[in-house]
Amino acid sequence: MRSLDLDVLLAAGSPGGSSCLTSTTTLEPAGGRHTSVAPAKFAPERGKGSVYAYEQRFLGDESRYAAIIDSKQSQLNRAEQALAQAIEDGHSLLSRVPHVQVTYERDGAVERYYDLTLPHRVFDGHIRAGTIDGVPTTQTPEYRAVRDASPANARALLETSPVTLVLGGWDSSRRSRQGRWRSALVGEIVGFVAASRDETGLLSAPRPALRGGARVDPVGMQINLDKKTMTETANRQQAELSPATHSKILKAANAIKAGTAESASALGLGGIPPTLDQLAGVACDTIIRTHVLSFATLRQMRFGAGVDGDAACRALLAALALNALARSDAELCLRANCDLVEAEQPKVRLDQRGGSFADVEPLSIDAADLLLGEALAHAEKVADITWSGLAMRVDGNPDIVSGALETGDDQ
Repeated sequence: MRSLDLDVLLAAGSPGGSSCLTSTTTLEPAGGRHTSVAPAKFAPERGKGSVYAYEQRFLGDESRYAAIIDSKQSQLNRAEQALAQAIEDGHSLLSRVPHVQVTYERDGAVERYYDLTLPHRVFDGHIRAGTIDGVPTTQTPEYRAVRDASPANARALLETSPVTLVLGGWDSSRRSRQGRWRSALVGEIVGFVAASRDETGLLSAPRPALRGGARVDPVGMQINLDKKTMTETANRQQAELSPATHSKILKAANAIKAGTAESASALGLGGIPPTLDQLAGVACDTIIRTHVLSFATLRQMRFGAGVDGDAACRALLAALALNALARSDAELCLRANCDLVEAEQPKVRLDQRGGSFADVEPLSIDAADLLLGEALAHAEKVADITWSGLAMRVDGNPDIVSGALETGDDQ
């Protein structure tokens, strides 16, 4: 089985190279196949509450329903987070990856955010609304170069925010010349549920079960307060409550009539009876994690470095994507009640065009670091690439952070 080395990435980054590298891993519940897992929850199209996302997929030759356990967006967020944590830990190589920092000061504490984890990456609203040395970010030559980058020459992005080229970004608010970069790396985790068919033989859509969320309050399963006590209790905690929660409690208190008392559950007092009102887990007989790195996408980019230099830049981006993948795959931390383990070694294969594929060894974190180091050294040599860590320091707009709430006003 071939190793993933720099020669492989250089060949894939050159015209006529591989289309994609694919990594698939069979996972299973850490508690065993008899246990269920908690898929990702989504807001319903109408009404309140949460729903699971099901899609019809093929498992082998059979059409089945699969629950989305971790979406593409979530998998990319985990890859970004893995890179960000390594940089924060002072990793000697990854600390050289160019990135943009936004700094806010809130309640006397300094907060730092990066294009690595901001939702729109280098085009994020927090970056665009800030200033660099007192000049609005969008009016500085260095940020204009980033926004003006195009597939014909993406060098400014490569040397300022390469994560945007690897994981995607859309400069949707710009009047013209919007930057639209699709993610070269994509991934997801899906779980196939038991196939159920109606009397005509058609596949039936799954209906998730419900479970109870009982909680016992040792002081009393129901605690009633009068209007005055509930109002005063809420006001004493106002500094720690979200505006929406505080307003909700005061509204409930104002509805209490004189001489009566009502449940103080909004204050977190009292128990919760065992009613079936929450989404239960989903039983899956097969869980699969899939990632695809598209070399075809990377090959659409040029960096003003000539044929060999551009191929070196693409190899560098591919090595960065594989490094993020190796690190995020090593941390199977999704959410509560969704602990998974790898049931096998990841199966990695490289498209060879024309229906041929080559199996390659999956990358460990150490091997991914070695590959990224070699790719960076080669890109420095043949493409004059400079990666020296923090590439842009932005002062966040204080008016924005002062308006930030933990919950929306409509909640």
